[in-house]
Amino acid sequence: MKIVVIGGTGLIGSKTVARLRKRGHDVLAASPNSGVDTVTGEGVAEALAGAEVVLDLANSPSFEDQAVLDFFGTSGRNLLAAGKAAGVRHHIALSVIGTERLQESGYFRGKLLQEKLIRVSGLPFTIVHSTQFLEFLPGIAKSATSGDAVRLSPAFVQPIASDDVADAMTDVALSAPANGIVEISGPERFALSELVRRYLRAIGDARAVEVDPEARYFGARLDETSLVSDAGPRLGSITFEQWMSAQRSAA
Repeated sequence: MKIVVIGGTGLIGSKTVARLRKRGHDVLAASPNSGVDTVTGEGVAEALAGAEVVLDLANSPSFEDQAVLDFFGTSGRNLLAAGKAAGVRHHIALSVIGTERLQESGYFRGKLLQEKLIRVSGLPFTIVHSTQFLEFLPGIAKSATSGDAVRLSPAFVQPIASDDVADAMTDVALSAPANGIVEISGPERFALSELVRRYLRAIGDARAVEVDPEARYFGARLDETSLVSDAGPRLGSITFEQWMSAQRSAA
């Protein structure tokens, strides 16, 4: 079976490509560097020719509000149109748990637009809602830093390792379309402020974490459950401590 992975050289894409190839599938890792640009449309029709499944794992290169909206809108329309023309049987996109609840954020407005385009496309689809990746902890800390302090909400998070995400995306790619949302999450729940505090402590970073219920998360105010799901998500198996141990070993 031919499977096209858009963003196939990125964090989740590269791991998913490797897993699908290991299972014997014909997998194209598509990205602008390989001549497939979903924003300009260059190479998209050629890449999707003969494909049965498309996984859209691409992310906006900018988090600026309008740039994110433009990316997911233009990329989504181009990819879905090419998928319909090619007769794709399953269109899959990776999105975020809480997208519909965090519309103060330009990033989440862009993701919701992407999801809406998929729903009305007429293609069989699955949208995977994931909690935050453990690999995003440095970026979360950076975004909340002012001077030597990191101001973060105590809202709950249930972070997931990229390996668990790739396992889930592989299984979804080889399953029938859900024509709805599948949710995935990490195995442990933390307060966001406490998780980042543990991460900074583990890497020897002296920044102090300040707990602030009004602190914004990429522009959006959080309540306790904005970033988690209690709707029976598929749980990954990698804990924070296991992930940190692997980071130390890799370093």
